[in-house]
Amino acid sequence: MMRIAVDGPSGAGKSTVARRIADRLGIDYIDTGAMYRAVGYKLLKEGVSLENTEAVQELLDRTEIDFSNGKIFLDGEDVSGLIRTQEIAGQASACSAIGIVRTKLVDLQRKMGREKSVIMDGRDIGTNVFPDAEYKFFITASAEERARRRCEELKAGGQEAEPEQILAAIRKRDHDDSTRAINPLRKADDAVEIDTTHMSIDEVTDYICREMNR
Repeated sequence: MMRIAVDGPSGAGKSTVARRIADRLGIDYIDTGAMYRAVGYKLLKEGVSLENTEAVQELLDRTEIDFSNGKIFLDGEDVSGLIRTQEIAGQASACSAIGIVRTKLVDLQRKMGREKSVIMDGRDIGTNVFPDAEYKFFITASAEERARRRCEELKAGGQEAEPEQILAAIRKRDHDDSTRAINPLRKADDAVEIDTTHMSIDEVTDYICREMNR
């Protein structure tokens, strides 16, 4: 059994690369960012304020999250397409700074990693969720390149994309993720850093596979 940790800022290509690696190795891919998005989506849907700790805890107690065939299920419902909006991205970042939310989701992530071989991407996988992971990578790219990729993703999904607003949102999320008090975004000391600004998904995937076979 092995655990592969892939960390890095929003839009660096972590999820796409992790999926490719999972397919190549025949292991499960766990999208932790989608887990926070799912909780954020449910909080918004039910009108629960992040400041109402008691209500947030009650919601978490009746929340089930699972992955199947590349899709994420929230309480049995496929929400894969519902959580990929800028509004939910912002809510996910806010959720990730709340201790009780992180405790709930990190417990779920660790449970998954104890039961099977996984590749997991997020902000604190190599530093907190699996500090003893067999392989650790930190994937990054310039904010401008990440904004460009996000615009293309939104347009491909039929959504409007405002480049300047998206760049500003990415920079804000970078700041929020790296300065939060609880398990902030940072590169693990023993992680291999990969700047993907001028790399294709295939190039990044091949690079990681070579590193794992060294």
